[in-house]
Amino acid sequence: MRLVILCSSPYSETSCATAARLAQWGHTLAGAITLPSWDRITLLRKLGQWGARESARYAWAKLWPGRETTAQQVRNPYLKAALQARGPLFRNLHEVAAAHDFPVLTTADQNSPASLAQLRSWSPEAAVFTGGNILREPLLGIPRFGVLNAHLALLPEIRGMSSPEWSLLRGVPLGITIHRMDAGVDTGPILLRREFAEATECGSLTDLRNRMIARGIELMGEAISALEAGRLSPAVQADREKDHQFFVMHDRLKALAERRLRQRKPSPAAGQTHG
Repeated sequence: MRLVILCSSPYSETSCATAARLAQWGHTLAGAITLPSWDRITLLRKLGQWGARESARYAWAKLWPGRETTAQQVRNPYLKAALQARGPLFRNLHEVAAAHDFPVLTTADQNSPASLAQLRSWSPEAAVFTGGNILREPLLGIPRFGVLNAHLALLPEIRGMSSPEWSLLRGVPLGITIHRMDAGVDTGPILLRREFAEATECGSLTDLRNRMIARGIELMGEAISALEAGRLSPAVQADREKDHQFFVMHDRLKALAERRLRQRKPSPAAGQTHG
């Protein structure tokens, strides 16, 4: 399938690993549209998630790797295999693009007329969203199969931010949903949803999120291949008009979610595919 990547920064490990894995599976990457590395909203979000010290360490490892080991250069260890698929570690999207021969457009607004014109010229069958702006209807309607997203929770139960943590607090099974984005917040049609069977192996929320991100990339590849083969159809969320949206979590609630993660008992994995 002919794909475009939409991402929040050329230094996003998730975006780089997603692009590399999709190319490895044989899909054609027509291009990528990324926000600049200095995008204010992205930087503030990462500072809030990681803190100043961890954010600075990440930036240093990507921009000036020096003599650091590969393990120190990769924040999410479960993405290491994808980022090293061709030998040297991919440190940014431009290196992935050079290896797999696709162009990268850097823009302050993925919804701008210039971005839309570029996206149309690439004629993608689908776009994969790994971060960036709130996408508007003109962009969402360009790819034939739409813009696809890996959401780190089961939809429609948990929408919005801090989704693994809210799943733990609300007593909803941890899971991942691949869905087609629409103008709402995580309200688009569902392609695939799976419970996350590795939760009992995770000792922290950071480890949980890292594992879920890596698993989400694999499920994205599975969903795209099934779409291409005609084996998968989007299923409209039955209660898409209901508000299941959650927001960034206070540190005290996050600590409670971490305790609940550690208290989890092994349970049989469950899965559900729409199509």
